[in-house]
Amino acid sequence: MKRQESAEEVVRGSHCGHAGASAIRIRRTTPGHDLLRGLWRENPVFRQLLGLCPALAVTNTVANSLAMGTATFSVLVGSSLLVSSFKRVIPEAIRLSTYILIIATWVTIADMVMEATVPQVHKALGAFVYLIVVNCMILSRQEAFASRRPVGRSLLDAIGTGSGFILALFLMGAVREVIGYGSFLGHGLFGASYQPWTVMILPPGGFLAIGFLLLAFGWIGLRREARRKAREWSRLAVVKRAA
Repeated sequence: MKRQESAEEVVRGSHCGHAGASAIRIRRTTPGHDLLRGLWRENPVFRQLLGLCPALAVTNTVANSLAMGTATFSVLVGSSLLVSSFKRVIPEAIRLSTYILIIATWVTIADMVMEATVPQVHKALGAFVYLIVVNCMILSRQEAFASRRPVGRSLLDAIGTGSGFILALFLMGAVREVIGYGSFLGHGLFGASYQPWTVMILPPGGFLAIGFLLLAFGWIGLRREARRKAREWSRLAVVKRAA
């Protein structure tokens, strides 16, 4: 049986393999961890606070949220595929410019597909589709992961992170549409007597929604950490009694 690999590895040189570059310390992970961490533990919106511009601006309905999340997901997956495939031939000096060009290409494709398939949603999203190009979440995954990992692992990371982004936008869109319109995906929930909270579909509603969701995520994280510490103390107590 092979010896278990250490938690971290030191990679000499850059992702392009240029000699003389400083050592980069990269954490070793499993494929399952690459896929699942973006959903909860390292959720791009609720944990890393990335991609907040679309999260605040276009999540007034579930339909808009899902459309923006799906477009961002496709751009992230496509960009990670190309960056990981060609990482050894991309010059170190222009790597960021190359990543942005690759991202912009996929954004253009996503924009044309949305305009052809869901023109009303595309019109509602407006310029925010083009702003996917400067989404820090996408560029950071290219620089930190796709440019240093094999294609398969890069795709798993992109799928997990993109799914976490869709989940975050869906939750925000659901909260804002249900409270602000009294509906879900355009279907009424509370009848004609419901008085919608109009503020939730306005820009301040985005800040209110993300504030409450961040509070919920933080509370759940604290509860999980408290349970983990309680289990550790219980194991220590059992060991001491056994000794």
